Amino acid sequence: MRFQNKTAIVTGSSGGIGSAIVKRLASEGARIVMADRSQENAPAIMEQVKADGSPDVWMSTCDVSSEADVAATINGAMDRFASVDLVVNNAGIMSFKAIEDLTGEDWMKVLNVDLLGAFYFTKHAFRTMKPGGVVVNIASIHALQTEALAAPYAAAKAAVLSLTRTASIEGKPKGIRSNAILPGAIDTPMLWDNPNVKSGIEKIDKTDVGRPQDIADAVAFLGSDDAKFITGTTLNVDGGRLAKL
Repeated sequence: MRFQNKTAIVTGSSGGIGSAIVKRLASEGARIVMADRSQENAPAIMEQVKADGSPDVWMSTCDVSSEADVAATINGAMDRFASVDLVVNNAGIMSFKAIEDLTGEDWMKVLNVDLLGAFYFTKHAFRTMKPGGVVVNIASIHALQTEALAAPYAAAKAAVLSLTRTASIEGKPKGIRSNAILPGAIDTPMLWDNPNVKSGIEKIDKTDVGRPQDIADAVAFLGSDDAKFITGTTLNVDGGRLAKL
């Protein structure tokens, strides 16, 4: 029970990867804060989280692109649980347009969620966490190798890696670790609804497709004391896909 008496905030907690992370941390005793704009799947997930072993779970309606929402989520977690020990920045969106068709609004829509959302939670976690706190950012292999029509997403995820490194430096004197996970192709609606996958622009070998639980297991490792000497690093969880791209 590596997360007993600890509180974990997971953003994008109602999605495929997010819900898997929530359930994995709950199974090791974490108190859970589900931070998401959508509450559509929340009741079922919350019920499962309690069944998996979490002593408590709280749903915070949170748009990660709003710093006010992020601050309210952090403050609400402190009021309810008296600590924030792990923040998992998982919320993310994609867009699919050629560079010449993109507008500033298109860029900011993605950057506000994928990059600034992670920044806001890191900022407010740093103001709250005690030594031993951990931030885990869910980036993407697109941060390193990408494709056509995904410029804002790839750029945002690359920036998240830079944010992770800086946070690890500034967090070290505070006793706070910061690491990033780079998922590859994961079996979620976000993968199969991807227009590039549907059109064949992005080729997916079925042997390269992982499960949301694979990402959740990596989060549980990096978020635990088993990884207490790991900070400022990125962990590829892609079934070796990057190695052959």
